[in-house]
Amino acid sequence: MPFFLRTLGVAWLLLVGCASWAADRPNIILIMADDLGYGDVSVNNPESKAATPHIDRIAAEGIRFTSAYSPAAVCIPTRYGLMTGRYPFRLVQGPDRGPCIVEGRTTVASLLRENGYATGCIGKWHLGFEGGFAFDWQQPLRGGPVDRGFDFYFGFQASTDDPPYPYIRNDRCTAPLTGRIEDNIEKGLSSRFQGKFWRAGRIGLDVRLEDVHDRLCDEAIGFLTRQRSTPGDKPFFLYFPMTAPHAPWLPREAFQGQSQCGPYGDFLMHTDAGIGRVLQAIDDLGYGDNTLVIVTSDNGPLWFDPDVERTGHRASHQFRGRKGDIWEGGIRMPFVARWPGKIRAGATSDEVISLVDMLATFAALIGAELPDDAGVDSVNVLPAILGEERERPLRETLVLQSTMAKRLAIREGPWKLIPWRGSGGFLPGPPTIEPGPGEPVGQLYHLVDDPGEQNNVYDAEPAVVERLTEKLRAIRAGQRSRP
Repeated sequence: MPFFLRTLGVAWLLLVGCASWAADRPNIILIMADDLGYGDVSVNNPESKAATPHIDRIAAEGIRFTSAYSPAAVCIPTRYGLMTGRYPFRLVQGPDRGPCIVEGRTTVASLLRENGYATGCIGKWHLGFEGGFAFDWQQPLRGGPVDRGFDFYFGFQASTDDPPYPYIRNDRCTAPLTGRIEDNIEKGLSSRFQGKFWRAGRIGLDVRLEDVHDRLCDEAIGFLTRQRSTPGDKPFFLYFPMTAPHAPWLPREAFQGQSQCGPYGDFLMHTDAGIGRVLQAIDDLGYGDNTLVIVTSDNGPLWFDPDVERTGHRASHQFRGRKGDIWEGGIRMPFVARWPGKIRAGATSDEVISLVDMLATFAALIGAELPDDAGVDSVNVLPAILGEERERPLRETLVLQSTMAKRLAIREGPWKLIPWRGSGGFLPGPPTIEPGPGEPVGQLYHLVDDPGEQNNVYDAEPAVVERLTEKLRAIRAGQRSRP
């Protein structure tokens, strides 16, 4: 047989093999909104004052979780936990000092890329670059997404209220970071961090804050479109950490006045519409049948009691607290997933899961083995996503974090132990409070009977307190919690 025919035959077999292999492994799209509360999603909260039809659609066509948790109640530690499968109390430095994820650490992206996936990240990274916040915009930015498993990146280094404000493509700023904006605080709100709030700092010459949400949606759709031309129909992973509805609340004119809870609700609807655009692109490009789509959030909403009283909108739904708090309003997240033909439409699960579980779950999804030192706190929750019946919960315990690594709580079954008094958050009031004479020194709640955490039974259940205290101590002292 002529050499060129033999070569053509081998190429054809490789192409067919790749196509068959890709068909067995779904595309994965993980959309994580920023500061989206459990009660902001109308499928979770029928009395929500802002409609989220596109998130609701994913729930209707897939599964909705009612006990899904972020690793922490604020941005950075949650992103660390999601990417690495490690509880964020194991994080050794923040993005102000450099990369949060050490070089060589297995991430969701590196695992998938090593197993044949094209990997893209669009949006808010917030896990640092070499040089910290003082990075040189004229030089390649090392230690970021493209050095931690992603083939492609476009986005912001942090939130749209947190300078500097450049667009970054792969490892370079897209324009000179020589512009400047001044502090902006909208008066008359419950907190200075709400509304049209941003901090003074450097801004890229191609950046307008009111354009960022739509620009990121454009880039996400562009990534999906480019995958259509990938040889061999290579599967892909798109991680889309949005910057919305985090402040500044900057809804487009088409969404202004559309909700019943002011600019925040309008921006919620703008955020949901962006998710709808991505869903439409999935359909238009023919990805729908073999794509697992997940939508969730990084932490609770920045929404206060006066906001509830003024608008009637309960962004945390029935749960106590908000962003930053160890209470459920700060850490219990909306989580919906769709995979046609694999996930039963309209399903609901009360299985306790965490975003820290995505690494082990995606490994199981593609049949990959996790290295022993990877995802040391990550549990495979794919059986719950697929709706498989089980006699025992997938997680025995789950460690939760408020703002700092020293403020940890633990959930086991219906029980949740917080070994201090107070919210652990940053607004309003102090994160911890001293108990008065005869008062319990910590908090214990039975979340099935008391989801709003109003009845502290710490003193009434000493055996539960002792057991959970020891389990939390052991996990914190150990190098791993995954068996």
